[in-house]
Amino acid sequence: MATVVLLRHARSTANGSGVLAGRSAGVELDETGRRQAEELVARLEPVPIAAVVSSPMLRCEQTLAPLARARGLDPVTEPGLSEVDYGEWTGRELRTLLKEKLWSVVQQHPSAAVFPGGEGLATVQARAVAAVRAHDARITAEHGERAVWLLCSHGDVLKAILADALGQHLDGFQRIVVNPASVSVVQYTDTRPFVLRMNDNGGELASIVPPEPTPEVPQGEAVPGGETGR
Repeated sequence: MATVVLLRHARSTANGSGVLAGRSAGVELDETGRRQAEELVARLEPVPIAAVVSSPMLRCEQTLAPLARARGLDPVTEPGLSEVDYGEWTGRELRTLLKEKLWSVVQQHPSAAVFPGGEGLATVQARAVAAVRAHDARITAEHGERAVWLLCSHGDVLKAILADALGQHLDGFQRIVVNPASVSVVQYTDTRPFVLRMNDNGGELASIVPPEPTPEVPQGEAVPGGETGR
């Protein structure tokens, strides 16, 4: 299967504001975020990108715009990668949400957390993982197993995808950190995913491109010593 770069949108006006923006309209990149989006073009220069898939939220569209222009790519909008629907929590200050009984559930038992008037985190993981795997299968069929593609989504959504790729229960996904503009990399195979990067904020990315296959190790097998048989 192909290799997917999981990009969290660059810093937005809501990041650090103390408010849970969720799916609120009009949340854009701030000055730092716009710079991060521009820097992404050079950072990904060594990586051939076959396709780009995006959450429909404005901050993701803005994050991808410089890269899409530079590569001549037309991002595909995927609702399954949209921000969590936080329902009645949307737009509220975090300091008030800390007092809610549900807050501790979100922290300690997120698989049981359902936001009032919104969706549950288990549902978020199910729809996001389904979307990633469907696009991965499509892109693999179109561009081959050595293809690399990129998706742009949101912190909790990406953490849920990574928890699945790691074989980790959703209740442990709060242990994963995904910063704005960071990249994580997953390679799906017929038997299991391989997590190649997590929350990478500036490392080289050329090495994520899959090498030519070798007959020694079948695709999807792990090599003793640490390398993956890709």
